[in-house]
Amino acid sequence: MNFKNLFSTFKNNHNFSIVDNDYITKENTNTPLMDTSSDSDTAPKNVSSKLSDNLLYMQTMYNSLINSDIKIREFSFKLNMVSYNAFIIFFDGMADATLVNNFLLKPLMNEKSSSTNYNNSSIENYIFDCLIPQNSISKVDNFSDIASSINSGNCILFVDTIPSAFDVDVKGFKQRSVTTPVSEMVIKGPQEAFVENIRTNTSLLRRMANNENLIIENITVGNISKTKCGLCYFQNIANGDLVAEARYRLNNLDIDSLLSTGQLEQLIEESGMYGIPQIVSTERPDKCVKFLYEGRIVILVNGNPYALIMPATITDFLTSAEDTNLRPSFTNFLRMLRIFGFIVTLLLPGMYMAITSFHQELLPTELLFTIMGSRENVPFPIIFELLLLEISFEIIREAGVRVPSPIGSTISIVGGLIIGESAVSANLVSPILVIIVAVTAIASFAIPDFSFGFHLRILRFVFTLLGFVAGFLGIGIGIFAYLSILCNMKSFGVPLTSPFAPSSVATNVGYVVPPTWKQDNRSSFVSPQQAKSQSKRCKKWEKS
Repeated sequence: MNFKNLFSTFKNNHNFSIVDNDYITKENTNTPLMDTSSDSDTAPKNVSSKLSDNLLYMQTMYNSLINSDIKIREFSFKLNMVSYNAFIIFFDGMADATLVNNFLLKPLMNEKSSSTNYNNSSIENYIFDCLIPQNSISKVDNFSDIASSINSGNCILFVDTIPSAFDVDVKGFKQRSVTTPVSEMVIKGPQEAFVENIRTNTSLLRRMANNENLIIENITVGNISKTKCGLCYFQNIANGDLVAEARYRLNNLDIDSLLSTGQLEQLIEESGMYGIPQIVSTERPDKCVKFLYEGRIVILVNGNPYALIMPATITDFLTSAEDTNLRPSFTNFLRMLRIFGFIVTLLLPGMYMAITSFHQELLPTELLFTIMGSRENVPFPIIFELLLLEISFEIIREAGVRVPSPIGSTISIVGGLIIGESAVSANLVSPILVIIVAVTAIASFAIPDFSFGFHLRILRFVFTLLGFVAGFLGIGIGIFAYLSILCNMKSFGVPLTSPFAPSSVATNVGYVVPPTWKQDNRSSFVSPQQAKSQSKRCKKWEKS
């Protein structure tokens, strides 16, 4: 066998390159194997009255010869002793086969006889009104609407001589059931979380809100994905300008696909260059309903178990869904702990760097000797030592999230032993620094919002470097710059530092929660249509 000729044959037949999205062979580089030009301008836009044209177009649109899960069922039925040809098209696995058989094929394929003569328009009305026993059916004339319905799990019926199609809702794809929240768990409160199906999520909001003024607008985002988004608000509470602004931003997104609320959050927020979240993301329906009653807006994205709440303020990221279910004294105590956790997470490593590098006189003499003695045999500079511990902890935290659950605890134990006891015993780090990093890590877990907690975890590295370079002066400059950025940022026209800067005249919108019977005002910074949320004397049973 001539291996040289064999290799040459293989090379000539299979060597290829990709240029300008064309599949080109070495034998003929000037002629593409596939014409990639678009023919959308010449494609029909409306349903034809000729069944064969509709069938050919749908087969071409969905590549029925190679697409394994698209199902096209051709059949005929009789009406008034006249036979009509028809076909249905749906995706196997997304449409319920039982519903298709019972509510489409069986009623149509059973022979019908009637003494009434039907023309084309009356045949269409008869099929729509009487022949298909399905509660959700509509007529569609545009092929783009037909494609959107099929892609979402519906079944489309085409009938010869009728210039429109019938869109029948027979969705039957598998979906995750409503479960307990994972990232926002509470001890006292509802135990339901959003799922990936947008209609299930809207039903959770409807059931909790229990009011006819709740509006859920359907807005499609994405030129290719056509992802359904739900814009939710109370029409008698939410500010009309706020609703119009949210609707405007959603309708003016020129993107190909939208897959998650994380993408949408970046697309509709005003400025994301600093990494400060401006929209609250939550998986809890009760939290969404609470903000809806305050006059906020909620956006749901199909295929994602999280909702976006806007506008947001800095205090919203430090509050928990459980705060509503606790007594004011308990809630305020926990909120003060979160404020302390916020300060510790952001400033503790930087303060340690500043004190040990520039301001040793602030420490008691015994404590200073203890710190210096613990670092006597450590060969690394203190900044390298701190960054090593911080980065190692972040790696362990990320590994604990990514590894399978059965071995997640093992990662934590091994990481703790390596960073803690082994690193100290090997004189790689000092014991006091291990305590500083551990306290900072524990404090970061007290931040209820994941996005805001992540933001603080990154920002603390900046304050650590500022403390190492310039001590308290560097940290002071960093705090001033950070507060200036916060005061300059807005979330859908609302200052991020509301209700503190500018101050709000309402009595119950601050960080400290008053008793429930005193929460008679809504947040004034969102300018709701109804400023009062309850009567000033809501406990009417109480004697005056």
